[in-house]
Amino acid sequence: MMIVSRIALFFLGLSLAVSPALAKKAPPPLAPVSVLPTVVNPDPSVAPENVVYLDLSNGGRVTLRLMPEWAPNHVERVKTLVHQGFYNGIIFHRVIDGFMAQTGDPTGTGGGGSQLPDLKAEFNSMPHLRGSLSMARTDAPDSANSQFFIVFYPRFALDRKYTNFGRVIGGMDVVDSIERGEPPERPTKIIQASMATDNLARPVIAPPAVLPTAITADQLSNSKSN
Repeated sequence: MMIVSRIALFFLGLSLAVSPALAKKAPPPLAPVSVLPTVVNPDPSVAPENVVYLDLSNGGRVTLRLMPEWAPNHVERVKTLVHQGFYNGIIFHRVIDGFMAQTGDPTGTGGGGSQLPDLKAEFNSMPHLRGSLSMARTDAPDSANSQFFIVFYPRFALDRKYTNFGRVIGGMDVVDSIERGEPPERPTKIIQASMATDNLARPVIAPPAVLPTAITADQLSNSKSN
């Protein structure tokens, strides 16, 4: 009986020691993670308000799809600067083979930008793939302004550290032919950056039909006499 009592007391004490932990409230559920769209539509006629054309001095055109679902403020900034003509005449000042081509600095030094305020970071889960469009910045996360770069080959080390806001959907071969260097000796230049909505063909309005002039009574009588 003594042994049984001791065993009973042992398990009773064990249950008392464990029960407080079991009585703790369950941790609150994690907030749902927003799932960003990963499919980038390659058709520039779809949502042309988010498509940018870069006509380069190497004779080619690059088509960019901006993704406001990934980084709305960065997309809006680039669209604003395109509409202002800011990128026209700007060179690709930093082009590293196997890495990326960077542009968007009017000084061509890598230290300049637009006169608009810097942007807060919009780091996201989109991977930096070949053709990814990402915003350049300094060591400070919230320092992106106007400079951006196009990735030549996947660079996953950039993920969640730089704001990925779009992708090349046409003319990647043109990107591949951008002159290399930091800066290049003969840098490739953006001749013109434009929105696809600015390039849409306007409807052709047919000229009004030319109606015959009215014939006077005298002209009618003369024609009959002839």
